[in-house]
Amino acid sequence: MAQQGNQDAVLELQPGRKAEGKSLALLALGLVCFFWGTTWIASRQGVKYMPAMQLAAIRQALGGLCYIIFYSLKGAAWPRGREWRNILVLSLYNFVLSNGLATWGVKFIPAGLAAIIGAIFPLWLVVIGFVVDKTRPTKKAMLGLGIGFAGICVIFYEHLSELFNPDFLFGILISVFATWTWAMGTLYIKKHAASFNPYFSLGLQMAISGTFLYAVMAATDTAIPLAAIPWQSWAAILYLTVFSSILSFVAYLYALQKLPTAQVSLYAYINPLVAIVFSALFFGEPLTVFIVAGTLITLYGVWMVNRAVR
Repeated sequence: MAQQGNQDAVLELQPGRKAEGKSLALLALGLVCFFWGTTWIASRQGVKYMPAMQLAAIRQALGGLCYIIFYSLKGAAWPRGREWRNILVLSLYNFVLSNGLATWGVKFIPAGLAAIIGAIFPLWLVVIGFVVDKTRPTKKAMLGLGIGFAGICVIFYEHLSELFNPDFLFGILISVFATWTWAMGTLYIKKHAASFNPYFSLGLQMAISGTFLYAVMAATDTAIPLAAIPWQSWAAILYLTVFSSILSFVAYLYALQKLPTAQVSLYAYINPLVAIVFSALFFGEPLTVFIVAGTLITLYGVWMVNRAVR
């Protein structure tokens, strides 16, 4: 009877615990939406005072080191043999190229625009799948692809004159290429999923990429001395490492465990909106009707593509 009473008490407490767990999960999702959205703001602030690739290298190395230490202390198994090949390829796609180029891009273009470009990577999944794998996209995916690129055209209506600025055009091109390499990394993961801890793998990818980028910059004499990096850039690096690379990812994993995947995926549509608003507040970047309308159109197209390829 005592055991039954304990079970009844537990059952009575479960609804409250579930409600509390869901509330915490929604809070975690909100943190992800906010911090990953402000990543673009911190990056743009940091690259004002130091080389962009150097900032990306330090941020990645510090974030990766934190993951490696954490999972090593937990006794996670290190990769072996061919698993290292997957890690090296993903280091190149996800961090050296995607994160590195995206960070470099915000040196030349507004943070809000960079965030919008970053959100279109699902569109490349359809294009790459069609070209490389001869995968015929569904009608819904094609419609979403068209809507997404139409939204981009609406946004760029505000920037047509700036396309004749070589620096602005360069920033656009490397930012778009960064989304393409992220899509390639996503497809590579799908085909060559590693058998060991994927989050430990994430830390190794970051550490390898950060070390490689810094070595290249040191060899080409394009890095500035650590002592010459001003406090504004160090503050940006600290913010990106702690809040974007570590705390937000922990919150993201917690939200995935407690909420439906479709609900958690909403962060991808909220991040650009956060970036646009904060770009206007901190950097005085324009927030016009064309930018707002184009962003909403683009995100709707991305949503349709995500629904089609899920």
